[in-house]
Amino acid sequence: MKRTTPAALLAAALVSTLVTGCGGDASAGDATHVTVTVGYQSKTINTVTAGTLLRSLGYFERELNAQGKRDGITYKVEWQDYATGAPITAQMTAGKIDIGSMGDFPLLLNAARGKQLNRPTRLVSVTGYNLRGALNTVVTAPQSKLGSLKDLQGKTVSTSIGSAADGTLVRALQQADLDPNEDIRKLNQQPSVGASALQAGSADALSQFVAWPGLLAFQGRAKALYDGGELNLPTFHGVTVRQDFAKQRPEVLDAFLAAQIEATRYLNEHPVQAAEKVADATGLPPEVVYLYNGSGGIATFDPAVKTELVAALKKDVPVLRSAKLVGDVDVDAFVDDGPLKRVYGAEYAERLAAAPEPSRDEVWLKGEDRTRAFDSPAALLKFVAGHKEQVRAAYVPDATTGTRWYADKAVWVRDGGELSPFVTASAARTYTQAHPGARTVSYAAALEQAS
Repeated sequence: MKRTTPAALLAAALVSTLVTGCGGDASAGDATHVTVTVGYQSKTINTVTAGTLLRSLGYFERELNAQGKRDGITYKVEWQDYATGAPITAQMTAGKIDIGSMGDFPLLLNAARGKQLNRPTRLVSVTGYNLRGALNTVVTAPQSKLGSLKDLQGKTVSTSIGSAADGTLVRALQQADLDPNEDIRKLNQQPSVGASALQAGSADALSQFVAWPGLLAFQGRAKALYDGGELNLPTFHGVTVRQDFAKQRPEVLDAFLAAQIEATRYLNEHPVQAAEKVADATGLPPEVVYLYNGSGGIATFDPAVKTELVAALKKDVPVLRSAKLVGDVDVDAFVDDGPLKRVYGAEYAERLAAAPEPSRDEVWLKGEDRTRAFDSPAALLKFVAGHKEQVRAAYVPDATTGTRWYADKAVWVRDGGELSPFVTASAARTYTQAHPGARTVSYAAALEQAS
């Protein structure tokens, strides 16, 4: 089945925004008053340390106030919120946004459009990442009979073309021996539109990025069909800056990166409070935010531009090129962690070497401002069984990929006396086929056995 939404639609959207936007630089002002414009995606919560949480904490404004006292300039920050990275790129290449955050695939589009339009941009830091790719998930309706990616042949799938979630979909279909251009009908939709299409039945599946899959599953409006962690290929979001802005106002970029570092520390040291702040700002349930951004969550937050992430970015280029969204992209020229090194100092080498924490079995009780960690899924289930009315959320890592998921939405497998959780039914089925005697059980049965 031929793809009905051509890649040209994405380029057209970018051009349209460029044509309608007025010219000039976002940071324009007189000698003593400067407005810095930051583009972010409030509900793409893998970017919160450069967007939603950073804005809530006020760290960037604090850094700029301190800088203003040194250089005699009054700085103002204008925050512009978007649903995806494409409009941020369009506004950056029009000179309307100075600093923006977006996912890995949109970052490459940002690099390509910037070079094409002679408005080059640079990747200067990372927000959140997952080394296996679990930030993207394919979900179906709760009552769907689809059991694996192979079942998508001839079906309609909603995604945002050019996004990291689209990249995951393409790669996953190829691994399942399906042609992403011919074997499915792809709808190019914003995440919220795709979620509505899934609920209405006009889409059989939805491939999206954080936090949409987790939100829909939490609300009982979807179930996971494919865990992006099965790709075992890093995915991340990062911060990009217009090259001319970085050269003209390096002190402002340094202030932003210093603020991002502080916001990252806050998130890592106060994960529950950070989740609640993001929830307040976005309207997302705190339990969903914590799934991704909590201690040992799906996302690891660290601004360092790690070699594994740059290597993954280079592997993304052929995917976008095959979709005719970009030509060649010089990733090495696009990546510039020099400013971040300058701000971090000697600590930067330590950040580059830091590894993500493994996901943990955790329970968040109602009325508590911290979570409780457990040594095993069975220990968590035993606790939940004894505190059913008090549990706000319970999280478990997938037995194969380590991807965190909700305990009550996971697919449980009993193998002798052991209980193991999986994000998807297909992963559980793969396990049971390899372990004679193992079988899937309901969440209620798992709780009963553990208690």
